Amino acid sequence: MALGFANWFLVLYTLLSTCGLGNGVREISKQNSQELTSQDQNHMHAQLSSHMDHMEASKNGYFTMEDLYVGERMPAGFHNINFSSSPHFLPREEADSIPFSSTELPNLLNFFSISLGSTQAKAMAETINSCELEPMKGETKFCATSLESMLQFVRGIFGLEAPFKVITNHYPGSSTLLQNYTILEVPREIASDMVACHPMPYPYAVFYCHTQRNGNKLFKIVLGGEDGNRVEAVAVCHMDTSGWSPDHISFRLLGFKPGTSPVCHFFTASALIWVSSSPSSD
Repeated sequence: MALGFANWFLVLYTLLSTCGLGNGVREISKQNSQELTSQDQNHMHAQLSSHMDHMEASKNGYFTMEDLYVGERMPAGFHNINFSSSPHFLPREEADSIPFSSTELPNLLNFFSISLGSTQAKAMAETINSCELEPMKGETKFCATSLESMLQFVRGIFGLEAPFKVITNHYPGSSTLLQNYTILEVPREIASDMVACHPMPYPYAVFYCHTQRNGNKLFKIVLGGEDGNRVEAVAVCHMDTSGWSPDHISFRLLGFKPGTSPVCHFFTASALIWVSSSPSSD
């Protein structure tokens, strides 16, 4: 099944087993850095200004709410992430003991034995700088350096007593082919409030988490590709884009200006999308 739902303790178990919590720090390979940058930071760019690169953003399949009807065709590229080769989470106590600050970058590079000016060093700097940028108006953001801190942030957003769950995408096959997809079923809105967390390139697992109250609509969309694959994908529509940079690639692709229309796009397979687990969100 392409769309996965789980409550937080199931995700805790899954992430502990697949991400190898406590198994140490992994080197940022060039492949991992490019994979995470191109696939996961695109969504983060939708909330940031033009500080960041927009590589391969068209593969996220930008579209508008007017495109959400059966028979609509849109270009997109879906593929899964190999988490076994991704950096591992550290236990919170260990992660909290390591500085996470741009002012400490020279010491961090030395600590992780990473050469200044290397691909890995640039990826680390970009990750830290992204985390240190001020949030946009109405946005709450947090960079989780451990699974425990991520769950604490999510719980703080939804409320200490409010139940929540995570939605993840799992796409068939491993092709990165950009092709046309056709919407096969009426898209179903599954949430409005959400926290989206995206892995960032770093020696250990760091997730960029952010939310904007009453500023998003989350949809489950069933599509069929030209290659015959059927995909169930989670997409978000950002309802208020007035604070976005006019240079954001979505505006060039869609042909309008910030604040004039919602911008929608698909989530990648590596994103963790936290939503309320009330019956209406099932």
